[in-house]
Amino acid sequence: MVELMIEVEVVYAAVDRQVLLCLTVPTGTTVRAALLKSGMAREFPELNLVDCPVGIFGKVIVDPDTRLMQAGDRIEIYRPLLADPKEVRRLRAVKAAEAKARNQ
Repeated sequence: MVELMIEVEVVYAAVDRQVLLCLTVPTGTTVRAALLKSGMAREFPELNLVDCPVGIFGKVIVDPDTRLMQAGDRIEIYRPLLADPKEVRRLRAVKAAEAKARNQ
């Protein structure tokens, strides 16, 4: 029996560069299996692809070991945040308020 194949993408954005890899996998391939097959580990040896957080088109995948890939899916590998976005916005607002107060 012929195995049906689908095309998917895997993308990772490091601080200094971005890589998008296209690959063909059999239908029924899990997100984690596609990730491991992608070759992204060769591009970024520091990545731990076994338990890194991932998503598909901006939606976090809670269990990539069971979620099956669909044709055209793009797996996004997420980096840990260096700063809490809410805190950064709060600090920026405080700084803007102080600058506004100085200019009045």
